[in-house]
Amino acid sequence: MRSTGLKRLAAVLALSCCASAAFAQYVWLDGKGVKQYSDVPPPASVPNSKILKSPGMTLRAAPEQASENTGKDSDITRPQTITEKNADFQKRRMQQAEKEKESEQKAKQAADKKNSCDRATAYNRVLESGQRVSRMDQSGERAYLSDDERAQEIRENKRTLDDCR
Repeated sequence: MRSTGLKRLAAVLALSCCASAAFAQYVWLDGKGVKQYSDVPPPASVPNSKILKSPGMTLRAAPEQASENTGKDSDITRPQTITEKNADFQKRRMQQAEKEKESEQKAKQAADKKNSCDRATAYNRVLESGQRVSRMDQSGERAYLSDDERAQEIRENKRTLDDCR
């Protein structure tokens, strides 16, 4: 019977300790580096850099970690307002839209280049095959390429094909 009463007392004490830590408004590190939880402010001898939480302030990392991360012990991060969150969201959305637009442009350029390269390859086959190639001259009549003109066209087409590789 006594052991049951002691177990209940121990459970109540454990819960009260946990509850006091959960509802503590102030958290600071004492001189030995141990976290202290309280609903009253820390003593005046505790420097601000050792205070981890107080009303109106979010819980922050231990001062050693905070000074490594930010370089400032007095830097207190406040929660973002809805306006700031919305502005951040809109900024991320605009950046994503720009990335998508860039990727679409790159895909279109790649498709255009592939199409151009395919046409140049086909034209090169025609030029090198030896079959007669004609063009329209200024008067609108059909004119056939001479051997020199064909050689010139092959050289120009090769330069185009070099850009494709």
